Amino acid sequence: MAVSSLAREVSDLCIGKPAVRSLPLSDTVGDALIALRSGGEDRIAVWTADRTRPDRKSCVGTVCMVDIVCYLCSKDNIAAPGAALAAPVSVILTSKAAAPLVRLVEPSSSILEALDAILEGAQSLVVPLRPSALRRKPAGGGGAALEFCWLTQEDLVRFFLNSITLFSPAPALSVTDLGLVHPAPLAVRPQDPALSALPLIRAALVDQTSVAVVSDDGRLLGEISPSTLAHCDQRVAAALAALSAGDLMAYVDCFGAPPESAIGAIKARLQEKGLLSMLELLEADFSPPFLSLASSSSSSSDEESSPAAALQRPRRLRSAGRSGSYSARMGRRSEEAIVCHPESSLVAVMIQALTHRVSYVWVVDDDYFLVGIVAFSDILSVFREQLY
Repeated sequence: MAVSSLAREVSDLCIGKPAVRSLPLSDTVGDALIALRSGGEDRIAVWTADRTRPDRKSCVGTVCMVDIVCYLCSKDNIAAPGAALAAPVSVILTSKAAAPLVRLVEPSSSILEALDAILEGAQSLVVPLRPSALRRKPAGGGGAALEFCWLTQEDLVRFFLNSITLFSPAPALSVTDLGLVHPAPLAVRPQDPALSALPLIRAALVDQTSVAVVSDDGRLLGEISPSTLAHCDQRVAAALAALSAGDLMAYVDCFGAPPESAIGAIKARLQEKGLLSMLELLEADFSPPFLSLASSSSSSSDEESSPAAALQRPRRLRSAGRSGSYSARMGRRSEEAIVCHPESSLVAVMIQALTHRVSYVWVVDDDYFLVGIVAFSDILSVFREQLY
């Protein structure tokens, strides 16, 4: 019965999905930055012409804001981020993992084939959208332009949740009993330089998880989440280069309207570190219009722009003794991480992750010590095992 459900076509999961926005491989990193900020998407596809079919395009990868931030903060570019924006976007793709993170799947493929592609390491599946009479035709006549949409781990987990009764009793078992709780290797302390977490952020982006921020005794204080950073802009690269991990969480949490004093603190720390070129990322005005922070921060007094004064404000870091309450924010721009307990059932964790639009859930004990993490890839493995 479950196998019959998985025989449905991938196109069933594409209903209502928007077409992928894309850039040519020849565009620059700056072009990708502007496209991300103007379009509202958390990532864009990078395409190249198919050598065998010049009239068709092939997806060679994706670029998100976290890719750009990590690229600008890398050892080779942190001294001159403005110049790095002029490089072709292909430099970001070549710096990623060797394994292909995007795979083309035909709309007639089965859900099972899509599941196997994800479990084999693909971050996303790109699916051609079937022609529709309602789809706009290109100027000059001819057939409708071929468009594509994304399918992700989240789409498949949602599908399995809607078919959960077919897999009983596994969904009612705890994540511990199912062996889904894995140690959290990606962790930093709040006092660590945020820049030291750059390799961990890259790894979390590939794994579609997050970087835990833990106290010296192992309690979970928050996280640095690629999915949250993806909704920021180039200014977060300057913050990452200047701040500690704990202060970066605070900055990201108020990113939409950061206090002038926080911007002044970032500038002061960049100057202390000799990273004057990173100031360009705070002051540059990208088009379509980005808020230039040069004028707003220049009027701050010396006291207001000092790092200590700017960052001494109330935090929403979770108290070590609290448990069982979760952030209700859909934007995931809070320092509160989404957590469960070792005894939580698989179906409860699925509902929790989908509700908060995250692809992982931290596992903590009653005293908020970090036990591990449950990721969507592990959850999907459980359903795949039920089909053998």
